[in-house]
Order: sequence, then C-alpha cells, then structure tokens
Amino acid sequence: METSSARPGGSWRPWWGRIAVGVAVVVVLIVLAERFSLIPGFGDLFGEDTRDRSGPALLKSIQDMDRYEAAVGNFQVVVDLEKDAALLPDAIRGTRTLYVGSGTVGGYVDFGGLDERSVTVNGDRTEASIRLPHAVLGKAALDPARSYAVTKQRGLLDRLGDLFSDNPAGEQAVQKLAVQHIDEAARDSGLVERAEQNTTSMLQGLLRSLGFREVTVAYG
Repeated sequence: METSSARPGGSWRPWWGRIAVGVAVVVVLIVLAERFSLIPGFGDLFGEDTRDRSGPALLKSIQDMDRYEAAVGNFQVVVDLEKDAALLPDAIRGTRTLYVGSGTVGGYVDFGGLDERSVTVNGDRTEASIRLPHAVLGKAALDPARSYAVTKQRGLLDRLGDLFSDNPAGEQAVQKLAVQHIDEAARDSGLVERAEQNTTSMLQGLLRSLGFREVTVAYG
C-alpha cells in the first residue's frame, strides 16, 4: 500500500503530514471566522458552555480599620485612547478605543494615630474639643459592571494578537487611564471637604448624645 505522495521537485510527504496540515488550516479558518464574524451566524454553531468549577473562597486575613469612611464620590469618564505605529498604516498596526469608565473614590479620616492629646474635655464634661488629621482620598475603584468599551478599532496585527489574550493590552491601558482621570477629578471635586464635614457631623451627634453640649472638631 502506498502511504506517501510526491510533491513538485521529487520530495515526498507522508499521509499523516497532509492530514495534520489540513486540520491546522481548518482550525485557523474556524477561529478567524468566529473571531471576526466573517460568516453571519457562524459563531452559533460553536456555542460556548460555561461552567464555574471554582473552589470556595478562603479567608486569608482580617485587618482592623482605623479610619472613618465619610464620603464616596461616583465618577464617570470617557477615555479616547489612540496608539499608532510609526512606520505602519493604521489598518496594519494601530488601535483606537473609546471607553466609558465608571468608578468610585472614597474620602476618609484616619483615626489610627489619635491619642489622649487629640481629645480635650472640660471638668464638668459638657464641652469637648477634638483634633483630627485632614481627610484623604482612597484609590479610585473602577466598576466593571458600569464600564464598557463603546468602540474598538484595531489593525490586523493587533487583531491577531487579541486571539491569544483574554484581556488585550489596549483594554488594560484604557482601564488604567480611566482610573487616573477619575483620581484627578476626585481631587478637584471637593470630596475631601465633604468628608471632613460629614466626620464633624458624626462626632458632634455622637458626643451630644452622650451629654456634651458643645463639641468642636478641628483638622490639621
């Protein structure tokens, strides 16, 4: 039985080699057709069945919090990020992503460094004076449920690279940029002042419920 075939030039290719090459070509065509929607409805033929086989979450540690979360700001930013290659046209190499990033920033006052010198009480316990550090802002937390890419324009090489990545580099870049812009907006939003006002109101209400008639809270 003959198990190989002749190619131009007199060389031979085993039958299993021809099958392997054919299978590889079919797999590449299927991936490209599904990834880029070359054939309408083609992706439905290879629907995914997702199963969550994760184990239970394990508690690694507990950290006591010494700060009072006094205010939270909700922010949204539209990121328009474009990256071009110096010597290649955009159709070959280049990306442009329009991304809506939504996230929160918390303002808090740190009570961890307070001691007996931070609180002054008069003799008959009717007046109290408290000195606290200024409120500070936490890091922006991007909400994936409310953040999304509006449009993605990618060159051919970038599309091929995305085939082998669950979280393409361009998506990581716009997410990082969205966090940066939200942090900048939070610093100019008056969130620090609002956090101090809320902390003052909380402490005054607490101490007055304990019998203090006058409560002064200072920062710095």
